[in-house]
Amino acid sequence: MSWVLALDLGNGGPKVAAVDPDGSILAAAHRPVDVQIGLDGEATQDAVQWWTAVGECVREITSIVGGDARAVAITGQWGSTVPVDASGTPVGPVLLWADTRARKHMRDVIGGPVSVQGFAPQKVIPWVRATGGAPTPSGADPTGHSLLLQREMPEVYARARWLLEPVDYLGMRFTGRAAATPASMILSWLTDNRIGAQPRYLPDLMRRARRDPDRLPPLLPMGSILGPLLAEVAASMGLTPGIPVACGLPDLHAAILGSGAIDPYATHIAVSTTSWISARVPFKRTDVFHSIATVPGFDSSMPVVADNQEIGGAALRWLREQVFDDDYAVLTAAAASAPAGSEGVLFAPWLNGERSPVEDKDVRGAFLGLSLRTDRATMIRAALEGVALNSRWLFDVYEKFCKRRIDSVRILGGGAQSDLWCAIYAGVLDRPVEQVAQPRDAQMAGAAQWARVCLGETSLAEAARRVQVASTFDPGDCDRAIYQDAYAEYRGLYKRLKGLGAR
Repeated sequence: MSWVLALDLGNGGPKVAAVDPDGSILAAAHRPVDVQIGLDGEATQDAVQWWTAVGECVREITSIVGGDARAVAITGQWGSTVPVDASGTPVGPVLLWADTRARKHMRDVIGGPVSVQGFAPQKVIPWVRATGGAPTPSGADPTGHSLLLQREMPEVYARARWLLEPVDYLGMRFTGRAAATPASMILSWLTDNRIGAQPRYLPDLMRRARRDPDRLPPLLPMGSILGPLLAEVAASMGLTPGIPVACGLPDLHAAILGSGAIDPYATHIAVSTTSWISARVPFKRTDVFHSIATVPGFDSSMPVVADNQEIGGAALRWLREQVFDDDYAVLTAAAASAPAGSEGVLFAPWLNGERSPVEDKDVRGAFLGLSLRTDRATMIRAALEGVALNSRWLFDVYEKFCKRRIDSVRILGGGAQSDLWCAIYAGVLDRPVEQVAQPRDAQMAGAAQWARVCLGETSLAEAARRVQVASTFDPGDCDRAIYQDAYAEYRGLYKRLKGLGAR
């Protein structure tokens, strides 16, 4: 079997790889893209720039390995909205999962005179019962985006034939077909997500969300092939026309396959731009107050846990771009020279607010405990530790949600390339941490394996067995006692800082 062309569209820009049947990466390419962050809650990107960057990456790949790809696999960010016309051409900016400009409109949908964290109980129950979740009061999801377009950007809304998720936008550009799956549409909270349900939008929830059914892409079952690769796209990228393009898969799902942790409750932590903790589980459950729920998985019988921490690897990227002008290897090497616990310096990584285990778009990041002794290395290490401590905060809630102790976790994503960061996670979580091989590209490998599953060439179990563990970090060897003390202090930071952020 020949290789699969896999794309991972993150906020930092698309990564593209040629992935062998065994999951190994034959060649990879990446292009950065711009992001616009405004004081008013704006967070946008340009989908035309995305597509240009994807084309450059694919041409780089095919110049190395040739154009005989078996299929195209797509994964990436979700909860963002791309308004496009009938041909798939963008007609306005991408509204990212972090765009909160619609928060003032969300009271109409999910709030009320009596609300808890912005949710009115009588309004949220119908959503949770059918979907497992509900639109966020912050407006940072497709429901908020649709309201923002309708009420504040009517010219864009009028030109939009479809409002697509990023992975579905790329799928349309490759095939000319607008379609989605229950997985790609998770954060619209409009599909019937009950175990065993058939893919369908729920009319009552579309009405409650003020969504136009005609602008929602048709739903296909999980595991579907979206269509053949358009001849003109193939010619421009050096690919074979007509090869199958699998329906786009959220990075949450691609990470499950990329980690190899597919058994029930087998848990992974992703340290990408954002961060999350997830597993396949045999139940449907929702914890609205901690923003954690089960959502559609690879099939209708086994959901996956969904949660999200707004900042993961982006903390290190922020330090590199805004504070210390060095590459990542230099930064992590400096961090390794600082002592575990960073001499008491704590970093709260809420640079973009937080979603799990609390929904709070106002809380902001901070360094605490700085002194005249604090140097560059200590600040970098404190940032790495702060991201891990924040994951521990979510991990405690995650274990309660799963109603069991999780004995070990696998780790992947760009942040998991750092052995130091993996060791910090082991000490902070007090659990063995297994670092998968090629962690930065594991989600692309997972997406490629899913495309082969869709084509009937392999199974989930066979795909998972191909994943290799590079290293295992034991908490007893990773400054466990220091990090348990640090976590005891970290747990109180949110209560101390949330009022400041709100004011």
